[in-house]
Amino acid sequence: MRLAVAPLLASVWSRGLDLLFPPRCVSCGSFGAFLCVACLAKTPRAQPPRCPVCWMPGSGDVCGRCRHEPFAFEAARCPFVYAGAARDAVHALKYRGVSAVAGVMAQAMAECLTKWPPQEVVALVPVPMAGPRRRSRGYNQSEVLARELSRLSGLPLLNGLLVRRKAAPPQARATDEAARRANVADAFAVRRREAVGGPLILVDDVMTSGATLDACALALCEGGHNPVYALTFARED
Repeated sequence: MRLAVAPLLASVWSRGLDLLFPPRCVSCGSFGAFLCVACLAKTPRAQPPRCPVCWMPGSGDVCGRCRHEPFAFEAARCPFVYAGAARDAVHALKYRGVSAVAGVMAQAMAECLTKWPPQEVVALVPVPMAGPRRRSRGYNQSEVLARELSRLSGLPLLNGLLVRRKAAPPQARATDEAARRANVADAFAVRRREAVGGPLILVDDVMTSGATLDACALALCEGGHNPVYALTFARED
């Protein structure tokens, strides 16, 4: 009885909050959803042909960058290009404290995952955030996305498997890919060494150069957890 009552109370509480504070689209400001259908429809999708590894636009073959400097992750995917409402959603989640938009973002990521099954994935791993920045923001946006994606996909969340062992300036301040790579070099480590028994998916909000995801994947692989894939909400083309 107690187990049945808890979801009901949560639903009533959520509906009450929606009546008092109706959701507003983080892009256009209309009421009804944190990311409305109209804005999403106008946002460019990250559709093929693209490099099957880094998912940059191309011919559909592995791009020159991935051939000459392979990433530690096997492949990356995302549903949207980092523009329009997708950029607004990332900024709302990351900088404005609108964590509720993660539910809509994760839905798009879950749909992407069903069309792109990279083997039998066993768990999701959020990209970790340094302690001071997390305390300042109040949450790790990647963890919030991964938790919503776990709920939608049924894949377990391995929160804490990967940790950030040193703080660094935000990647958005780095001027080029070399600077981004230097920024996150040796920044991540695996906390637990036991095997998890299959492929993992790194979860983050946006992929730019791929430096952060590459550093995370490298730490996981060196810790005995491989292969590693990456899934983000958007990608900067």
